[in-house]
Amino acid sequence: MSNAPNVQTSQREGQSQNMPQSASQVDREKIYQWITELTNGETRENALLELSKKREVVPDLATMLWNSFGAVAALLQEIITVYPTINPPTLSAHQSNRVCNALALLQCVASHQETRSAFLAANIPLFLYPFLHTTSTSKTRPFEYLRLTSLGVIGALVKTDEQQVINFLLTTEIIPLCLRIMESGSELSKTVATFILQKILLDETGLNYICQTYDRFSHVAMILGKMVISLSKEQSARLLKHVIRCYLRLSDNPRAREALRQCLPDQLKDNTFALCLKDDKSTKSWLTQLLKNLEQQTQT
Repeated sequence: MSNAPNVQTSQREGQSQNMPQSASQVDREKIYQWITELTNGETRENALLELSKKREVVPDLATMLWNSFGAVAALLQEIITVYPTINPPTLSAHQSNRVCNALALLQCVASHQETRSAFLAANIPLFLYPFLHTTSTSKTRPFEYLRLTSLGVIGALVKTDEQQVINFLLTTEIIPLCLRIMESGSELSKTVATFILQKILLDETGLNYICQTYDRFSHVAMILGKMVISLSKEQSARLLKHVIRCYLRLSDNPRAREALRQCLPDQLKDNTFALCLKDDKSTKSWLTQLLKNLEQQTQT
């Protein structure tokens, strides 16, 4: 562990001078202890729980985990251990909670500027993709929690708006996985998956990738269209917001804009969502701009 000796040394020096140990020093000692306990199968479950509670309040937890011998390997082992429960779907609530604690720590690593590049270089997001495949096999709460936490790791990556993240994701199957969840996941999973697609589209490389072939564009447009129809029956302002933002970004591409003139759902052109968007000025503005973009194309 990269910094543990320094912490221990300063602790001994403080004790030798009869100075009380600071609360932060005690906390760091506990953090290093739990990280060490990750590598022991008997103590790992409690260590996962305790560390996941601390991830919001220990700014350098990501670097501590990444640079500690065996810590990331232990997190990946937790993930791999539940693969056999995917098909047939036998994942228990206890198993789901445990692996989600491991995923929460990986999200911490994915979010941190100093560990993100190494996280991607090690292809760690690929270990999560089997969980995103489970939409059609199980709707139970343990699986939903697992999907949502896995999406959270990818969501943390795309929030950074870094080119290397988009480049990495475009070389994987994340777009079809997100589209599958957008079509048949829970409302919350759909929202996170649509947010991930939105962030990919907002990148110029991502937009060009999706609009490069008719098959890619039509698959995205078809799923977005299904979502609009579904939302017209059971409205969700936060999900609709991301759907409209995806449409607006697609309209920035000339070929996609031309196609959207033919396939944009009528529900976005009438007052179907007027009540839903009443207090959401930004989404109303996006929808107005989307329709304006399509009208401009009609006149040219």
